[in-house]
Amino acid sequence: MTTAAILQPAVALMAWTMVMWLWMYATRLPAMTAAGLDPDALAKDPTKTLDHILPAHIQWKAHNYNHLHEAPTLFYAACLVLAVAGQGNGMSAQVAWAYVGIRVVHSIVQATMNKVMVRFLLFALSSLALMALIYHAARVVF
Repeated sequence: MTTAAILQPAVALMAWTMVMWLWMYATRLPAMTAAGLDPDALAKDPTKTLDHILPAHIQWKAHNYNHLHEAPTLFYAACLVLAVAGQGNGMSAQVAWAYVGIRVVHSIVQATMNKVMVRFLLFALSSLALMALIYHAARVVF
């Protein structure tokens, strides 16, 4: 069985999401301990959130982890459609790798310096790549 090349960037982005999960907890748990937070008490008070309690630079990783569950869901779907349709090689795979690369850079920017205009540019570029993949998938199935 030959595997569509587009599945490689899909798995790479899944792995990157888990890297961000590790980074989030490697910084968040010590910050919660240092702040003396009781997670059970925090869960019982909906007016308190970690965004209001922990330093912003700690929360940036959590925000990015959440972002990796938003637009990338369309990326995974497009990759699967293209792979199943036999169109997951060549240019589609290259665009998918570009999407993953841009999302990784976006994560690093958001998790470290969080420059909004840089993030916006990277998000816009990744969105263009995603639109191209969705357009290709639409052309294949319609």
